[in-house]
This record gives sequence, C-alpha cells and structure tokens, in this order.
Amino acid sequence: MVDWDLAVATAQRLAGPGPVVTNAEARDAVAELRRLAAEAEAHVKGFTGLDASLGYAPLVVVDRGNWARANAQSMRTIIAPLQRKLQKGRDRSPFQRVGPKVTGLQTGALLAFLASKVLGQFDPFWSGRVGGPDDGAQGRLLLVAPNIVHVERELGVDPHDFRLWVTLHEETHRVQFTAVPWLRDHLAGEIEAFVEATDVDPGAFLTRARDAVRSLSESARSGDRTGSILDLVQTPAQKAVIDRVTAFMSLLEGHADVVMDGVGPEVIPSVETIRRRFQRRRYSSVGLDRTIRRLLGLDAKMRQYRDGAAFVNAVVDRVGMAGFNRIWESSATLPTKDEIADPVAWVRRVHGTPALGRDGA
Repeated sequence: MVDWDLAVATAQRLAGPGPVVTNAEARDAVAELRRLAAEAEAHVKGFTGLDASLGYAPLVVVDRGNWARANAQSMRTIIAPLQRKLQKGRDRSPFQRVGPKVTGLQTGALLAFLASKVLGQFDPFWSGRVGGPDDGAQGRLLLVAPNIVHVERELGVDPHDFRLWVTLHEETHRVQFTAVPWLRDHLAGEIEAFVEATDVDPGAFLTRARDAVRSLSESARSGDRTGSILDLVQTPAQKAVIDRVTAFMSLLEGHADVVMDGVGPEVIPSVETIRRRFQRRRYSSVGLDRTIRRLLGLDAKMRQYRDGAAFVNAVVDRVGMAGFNRIWESSATLPTKDEIADPVAWVRRVHGTPALGRDGA
C-alpha cells in the first residue's frame, strides 16, 4: 500500500535541516529541552492533579528527519487495520490500483511539510517495538529541536522561556496518556471504528471524492476555510466517529493549552509576549502554506485548541479541577462534540448539578 522506506527518504530529502546552528548550540538546545521537559512534568502534575509516575513514555529530542521516521512508523501502525480491510477487497479497491511507490512519494511529501512545522508531539501508539520486543511504553514524547529554535528566533522571544512554554503543552499530553492509560485503547478503538465504517467500493468512494473536491473548490473561492481532505472519506458512519474524535482531541488540546497558560505566568517571565506572538503566528499563514494547512485539516486543529480550552476553563470554573478530573474516569465521562460547545451540559450530565466554582466549594 505504501513504500515506507521511500516515504521516509522523501520526507528527509524535502524537509531540510532547519535553522543554521553551531554544534555547541545544537547540543545545548537538546540538553535544555530534556531538562525543561522534566521540570514541566512536575508543573503539570501540580496543576492538574494527575499522577503519571506509574506510566512510562520516554522523551526523545529529534531533528526533522527523525521526526518523519518516527511518524512513518506511527502511520504504519494506524493504517494497518485499513490495509487489512483493503486487502480483503483487493480486486475491487481503487486504492490497490495506486502503486506503493506513488503513495510512498505522496506520504513522504506530507511528512516533509509537517516535519518543518511541528514543535512537539506525543505519540500514544509507540510501544518501544521496532523489530524488537515491546518494552511496555505507553507512547513517547517527541520534541523537534530545529523547529523550536526556528520559531523562537522568528518570534524574537527568550529561548529558555519559549522552550519551557512548549514543553509544558507537550508534557501535558504525556501526562494525560500515562496517568490515564485507557485513553490509548480508546483512541485505537475509534480508529478501528473508522476503518470498519470505510466503504472501499470504488464507485461510492469516487462519487464522494468528486463531491468533496467540488465542495473544497467552491469554499476556496468563497473564502470559507472549514473544509479539509477528511471530507473525501466521510460516510455517515465515519462522520459519527470523526465527531467523537474531534471532541476527544479538543479536550486533550484544550486541556494542554489551559495547563500551559495556567502554569506559565508563575514560571515563565515573558509568557504574555510569547503567547501573543505565537497566537498571531498560528493564524497568519498565507498562500500555499495556508492552502495546505487547510486541506490537511490543520485549521480545524486550531479550533480544537480554542474550543477545547474554553470547555476546560468553563468546567473548572464550575466544579474545580478535581471535579473536572472526573472526565478521565471512563469513555462515558468524555465530552461529546455538542458538550464541548456547551460545558454546562457536561457538568449536568456527569455531576448532576450546575456549578460550584474553581475550588469545588
């Protein structure tokens, strides 16, 4: 289905090395990111009340090429259920008519674009096994040093402060998945559900593809930025899965942003400057970069930060952090997409009461 070696080679060739730094600067940046990640974990635990001490998810500071390699491994794991389903319908699937070299090149180009943008990422599906035994890891945290250095220079902010700010957000994701280990199985289950709802009939797929491309073209001309490439594959059953995953990711991203903003003023002197300049950068992409981000659904990710943070803040305002943490009890206490937009509805469903206040009293 995909030539993964070609995908990685293509991504590494296209992504570029990042900003020019001396060997000493590179070593110092890597060492500081490792130190700050450990510091950030303590801040996250203190702010959220989540205890990740029993979990294991290693930190890896990487360059762009190794980020691409790591994500190719993750993508291979994620799409394995789809590949198995496609193989069952090999004779009639349109995907099988596209050779693995072509899809390898396409995947590599996608990874190259993302490898130049991502500052950090928690990979929940990493188990420590690449041709070797599973070491029991509950994921791994990747920090992309060249991109962090590039953005801190672009924004003109204090490097130490910016690096701690970034690690606060990313460490929150590591704490989420290690303190609440069922989250990984829940996300994997949603991926399986999405695959089960995938219609590999060529006629149905091509009809949806034509309709989606037409819709994306029309929205581009009108200035509407809501469409993405995900629209190409959504059957009604898939849309239900996407709605659940959207709510789930909005929760995780919003929670991380709230932690970052809650802890930041206490430990990062220049946090207001960093936040203001970074927010402006988040929403200021133009030209081809803006088009690609939209087609990949990255604009939707920006809405996840905003909507999820509003949800978390609203819930904590009403029932306190301890009351908010009931959200991690089971999949039944996760918010729906509608509840992300209506936090009081979640409070009413889970707590059976309107609001008490941040201290829970």
